[in-house]
Amino acid sequence: MKRLPLFLTLLFPAIVTAEEPFNMESLEPIFNGKDLSGWHGDNPHTTSKAKEGREESLKKQAGEFAAHWSVKDGALYNDGHGPYATTDKEYGDIEFTVDFKTVPNADSGIYLRGTPQVQIWDHTNKAAFKHGADLGSGGLWNNNKDNPGKNPLVLADKPFGEWNAFRIRQLGARTWIWLNDKLVVDGAIMDNFWDRAVPLPAKGPIHLQTHGGEISWKNISIREIPGDEANALLRGKDEGFQAIFNGSDLSGWAGAADNYEVVEGAIACKAGKGGTLYHEDKLTDFVARLEFKVPPGGNNGLAIRYPGKGNTAYIGMCELQVLDNTAEKYAKLDERQYHGSAYGMKAAHRGYQRPVGEWNYQEVTVKGSTIKVELNGTVILDADLSKLDPKEFMAKSKHPGLANPDGFFGFAGHGDAVYFRKVSIKKL
Repeated sequence: MKRLPLFLTLLFPAIVTAEEPFNMESLEPIFNGKDLSGWHGDNPHTTSKAKEGREESLKKQAGEFAAHWSVKDGALYNDGHGPYATTDKEYGDIEFTVDFKTVPNADSGIYLRGTPQVQIWDHTNKAAFKHGADLGSGGLWNNNKDNPGKNPLVLADKPFGEWNAFRIRQLGARTWIWLNDKLVVDGAIMDNFWDRAVPLPAKGPIHLQTHGGEISWKNISIREIPGDEANALLRGKDEGFQAIFNGSDLSGWAGAADNYEVVEGAIACKAGKGGTLYHEDKLTDFVARLEFKVPPGGNNGLAIRYPGKGNTAYIGMCELQVLDNTAEKYAKLDERQYHGSAYGMKAAHRGYQRPVGEWNYQEVTVKGSTIKVELNGTVILDADLSKLDPKEFMAKSKHPGLANPDGFFGFAGHGDAVYFRKVSIKKL
């Protein structure tokens, strides 16, 4: 591992986890320590309810922002009032650092992708113990109660008057948080406070919340994480998984093998060809991990509990669609035909694919009649297919394989050169 120069080590203490260190050298400041350039005032709770509209609300908050936020001794200072300090730019996958110093009885936080929040509060304030204040700062406090990450793993706050240091990594909705070099949230999914039925937005601004107590912020820096690096970080060490594709040939695969080829370490459906290529190991419950890349207009699918013949969309448990959602020719599809959907049965959330031509990371979990699809760190489908009404399936088509207790995993080609690589399975 490359060592940091001494002056950078002193400025940014190294954050090392069992998985990966922060790339501290590549962080870029988003607060210049001199003025409010790059920031504006926006309390999203106020803005979303404004009767006069978003733009008028932001204009009003601009004056309040200047009145309550300033720069003192190189730090961004707030007197406890006014709108939140908000980045002009929106961010997706990031590594983010910020130091803060606050006062007794404070209650604040950091909004990621415009969404609350990484919690900051007084862990000694007994009046707030009922809300979890005694557990410390750093948790995703607005997560559902039954979701990991709501409470920090350890108490890591420093005494009042001292600076605390956050280091945050967010990939899709998956979030890691270190407070004062201690891991307090470990890859938890961050819930969408604004609409819990919808995943966290793919991009959004960062808000530094003001909530009644004085607070100062400094060392505010960020690094946007490219797709290939995000894929590797999301995948981790693949512990417990077994590779089912060797990267060089189709050994162990059956079905429409003549219609597929291996190109640069990836399984590719030949252009103009199709059919289902499946791995010879029959599965019941499992987790599949893979990367895929679609060409413009690309269409393929993942065969789930496929019996070995026929159309997996109907005689398999399902076909999970693999599609270029942005293609104009697909603009008017049924919602259950877009990427990640259980084809014809249950629609997946859209807007979480990487640009066409880039590799995406996807994880699929199949347990009994349930199926979950996580794309680039965001859960886009989580459904119990047995609870769906067959009368409402697309085109009223029956899916006789839905109740298959086992079957094969594979790829359902539809004539486009869609690529798959790093395919591995963990049996449950």
